[in-house]
Amino acid sequence: MSNYETIAPAGSFDRWPKGLEQEMLDNAFSPIVGSTLVSETDKVRVWHLLVPAGKRCTFHRHVLDYFWTAITAGSSRQHTSDGTTREVDYEPGQTRHFTFAEGEYLLHDLENTGDAELIFSTVEHLDSANKPLALDA
Repeated sequence: MSNYETIAPAGSFDRWPKGLEQEMLDNAFSPIVGSTLVSETDKVRVWHLLVPAGKRCTFHRHVLDYFWTAITAGSSRQHTSDGTTREVDYEPGQTRHFTFAEGEYLLHDLENTGDAELIFSTVEHLDSANKPLALDA
C-alpha cells in the first residue's frame, strides 16, 4: 500500500460504515483536533493525538494552517467530508503540512487500523487565513 492510497473516491458515502455520515454531520464544526491540548500561545496550539489500535478519533474540522508529526509507526483509515476514504501508513518522524485559504477546511476522522497505538503531535498556526474555531463551542 502506498503512503496515501485512495480506496473510495470523492462522493462515496455509500461505502462508509452505517452511521458514519451522521457522525460527520454531528461533529462538522468540532475544533478538537487532538486528544490533549498541551500548549497554546497567541501564535500556536499544540496537540497530542493518541489513537489506540482498533479505535477512532471522531470527525473534526481543521481551518488553521497546521502540521502533524507521527511519533509512532502505524496505519489508519480516514474519511473526509467529500466522501473520500483513504488508507494511510506512517513512519516515526513523518511530517505533513497543510495550508488553508480563507473559507477552506478539512473535515475528517481517523481510524487506527494497525496493531499499535498511533501517536501524533499537531501544531496549529493561529495567524492563518481563517479565524480559529472556539474550543468551547
